[in-house]
Amino acid sequence: MLTTETATMMAKYDDWADQVLFDAISKLPEDAAYAPRKTLFGTMLATLNHNLQVDLIWRAHILGEEHGFSTRRDLLHSSFSDLVHAQSQMNQWLVDWAKDQTPESFSKPTKFNFVSGKAAEMTVGSMLLHIINHKTYHRGWVSQMFFDHDVNPPETDLCVFLCEN
Repeated sequence: MLTTETATMMAKYDDWADQVLFDAISKLPEDAAYAPRKTLFGTMLATLNHNLQVDLIWRAHILGEEHGFSTRRDLLHSSFSDLVHAQSQMNQWLVDWAKDQTPESFSKPTKFNFVSGKAAEMTVGSMLLHIINHKTYHRGWVSQMFFDHDVNPPETDLCVFLCEN
């Protein structure tokens, strides 16, 4: 069973990992976030926009609200700094929300529709874990793009977070 403490730690880890990655991107050449790449989303910025958009979609599912998206590939923010600001706000919402939950609320089954329209049901806790896991996956994609600049990507592993915080 997911506890409030574990969920809050995971939400804080998610924000920490994003901030570490954002800081590292800001130290790359100025156009690095916008440079075309051989990747599904085409750029670092588009990949990070995907992360934010998926966070927003799942927040809506958690809250039982409509998200209004018909894809998961919209460019919500064309500016890296705007994207960082929006993602940071979303991350803070997730941390605050996690702090207010209980093992019982995490166990609540919630119905929703995927962007494709397919109906599904998951517990709220599983939704939270999906948000964290999804972003970890795509931060890895962005980290791989650092090698295009002959720069090692930052370490954003959970164990690094736990030992540093």
